[in-house]
Amino acid sequence: MDPPQVLVIGFAAIIIIGMVLLSLPIAAAPGAPRASMTDSLFTATSAVCVTGLIVRDTATGWSTFGQITILILIQIGGLGFMTMATLILMLMGRRVGLRERLVLQEALNEFSLQGLVSLIKKIIILTFSFELIGTMLFSIRFIPQYGFLDGLYKSIFHSISAFCNAGFDIMGNYTSFTNYGSDLLVNFTLIILIVIGGLGFTVLIDIGRKKSFRRLSLHSKVVLVMSGVLLTVGFLFFLFMELSNKNTLGAEHLGWFDKVVGALFQSVTTRTAGFNTIDQNSLTMPSKFMSSILMFIGASPAGTGGGIKTTTFAVVVLIVLTVLKGRHEITLFDRQLMLGTAYRAVTITVIGFVIVVIFGMILSVAEQGNLSGLATFDNVMFESVSAFATVGLSSGITPTLSTPSKLFMVVTMFAGRVGPLTLALAFSRRYNRSRIKHKYPEGKIMVG
Repeated sequence: MDPPQVLVIGFAAIIIIGMVLLSLPIAAAPGAPRASMTDSLFTATSAVCVTGLIVRDTATGWSTFGQITILILIQIGGLGFMTMATLILMLMGRRVGLRERLVLQEALNEFSLQGLVSLIKKIIILTFSFELIGTMLFSIRFIPQYGFLDGLYKSIFHSISAFCNAGFDIMGNYTSFTNYGSDLLVNFTLIILIVIGGLGFTVLIDIGRKKSFRRLSLHSKVVLVMSGVLLTVGFLFFLFMELSNKNTLGAEHLGWFDKVVGALFQSVTTRTAGFNTIDQNSLTMPSKFMSSILMFIGASPAGTGGGIKTTTFAVVVLIVLTVLKGRHEITLFDRQLMLGTAYRAVTITVIGFVIVVIFGMILSVAEQGNLSGLATFDNVMFESVSAFATVGLSSGITPTLSTPSKLFMVVTMFAGRVGPLTLALAFSRRYNRSRIKHKYPEGKIMVG
């Protein structure tokens, strides 16, 4: 099998194992009904794909066994199953062969096979280090509030969920972190973990090695600049649009600093994190649209987030600017991009857009008779983008979806986590370009 096929089958296998475990009676909370196969499949997919969309409340619908199963699936999904498989091989003293390295290269979007095992070691060390720091910071707030064992458990769960950009929480009753909107410690711990997890391990390692923006690789520079621009634009937009909204940032009990932190958190969480401190269904229409754009772009390659990725969006923007300038070479930071990179970026963007539109239309048709009253077209499209970009932000309609709609959402989350291009390559017949011995004459078509 080609590496894309291995990745698709590997993620699917982990999801099926998670579905079986979550469908067991022991996985349901005491007094709660046993989860159906559909709900178990949906939850397992959401966890492995680090999405965070839920059809039953994680705190009250699942037992400790079920919650720990979800947490393990989040960790595997955040790191990638090949990274976890490589860790197991190393712990067993087994050699990582060429086939495993090829799959790792595809999974991590690396340019070379050289140093992959060393990179995996660094990824694992970085992951557990940041998750440990997050646990310690959360413990400062949660242990005094919930007691030692429960507070520590909540700290570990939310630290892993935040760093993996998963969006699962065990606060109960679908509240996420709305009760902590004014808590600076909780907000900034979440923000730091989300941003660091979304930057990508390659960028984190590059920063640690170079320690100077000028010396960073072109990839790291693009990631940092685009991440900064998107976070700033999102922050200013949400602050401006929601200040007059009494149901969000315009609430009378919020001070000015709380409003600023709330707008910043909304900008950060749309980068595929999925936590929320304000009700997403109460956002203004422009804010929902901006959230959808930011979710679609997502985090950065080789990180724990989803979306088409910041670098993909940057390349597409550069292509547009290059055409408008009448130039033929795509350049940035005194470097010229390869044409293959441009093709790949456009392909990922187009496939991602098509997936969101198709599944959004399917959901809107399937949920026409939804009695909840929440399944409006804007909410359905918001949910569709959230699923594809593996964000987990919800307008509140996911728990009310019909069984067919839940299954469509499962497919959307899976496509978003594996990657639209990887999924397309896994199901396509690839050919050997070395067999092509001739070139066709050029043809012309009119566009625009």
